[in-house]
Amino acid sequence: MLIDSHCHLDLLPEYAISLWDAEKVGVKHVLCPGVALADAMRVLAIAQKYSNVSAAVGSHPTEEIDLFITVEQIKNLAANQCVVGIGETGLDYYARGGEITAEHKEQQKQKFRVHIQVALELKKPLIIHSRDAALETLQIIEEEGASQVGGVFHCFTYDWNVAKRVLDLGFYLGISGIITFKNAHILQEVVVKAPLEKMLLETDAPFLAPDPYRGKSNEPKYLIYIARQVAKLKGISEEAVAKQTTENFGRLFQKFQAVKN
Repeated sequence: MLIDSHCHLDLLPEYAISLWDAEKVGVKHVLCPGVALADAMRVLAIAQKYSNVSAAVGSHPTEEIDLFITVEQIKNLAANQCVVGIGETGLDYYARGGEITAEHKEQQKQKFRVHIQVALELKKPLIIHSRDAALETLQIIEEEGASQVGGVFHCFTYDWNVAKRVLDLGFYLGISGIITFKNAHILQEVVVKAPLEKMLLETDAPFLAPDPYRGKSNEPKYLIYIARQVAKLKGISEEAVAKQTTENFGRLFQKFQAVKN
């Protein structure tokens, strides 16, 4: 059994078929995180319809940046029984054709702190998006006491030094299709050194398809290629990777429906 801990089903054109295809290759559960609060109802509708889907609600750091998002807005959505986590949320300082202004960074930080407050109040783990902002992300986590609820650094791409700090704060590492890329030496080193007990597997579909599908639209069924590469790097069986990462998911997201079955 495999679990896709981060898959944007709502962005897949035929998510029902994607779920069916994934289940046929052993991906038995999918966590669908929101990208924007404006789209949260779409995410919740999918999770309510399918027993093998859970949801997270949040506002990606580069989304809804000019809106003042409140604790109550997120809490109202996160109260849904399908919601097992808060996010994705965090900091993204990657320059997309232009410099990230100081004002923009402060807006992201404020929004990140609001998400952490919700997670602490509801006792639900965080799904962290962090790009080109490792130190600032870790600083806010420490300042806000986010280790009390923990969470996962989704699509982890930093080096081993950052990974050690993430693990020390009690967070998991989300391992995506990037691990299969030939030039992903830094991330591969992290996977070799980090304990499997602190990893989750994810596709981030429809983004970041693993080899041999790199450059194409990603699907949850491609999670098997990520599990295969982790197994190769750790020198263990794919079955061992599947078993441990499934247990990890259940431990972090305690309200995960399948754990009760």
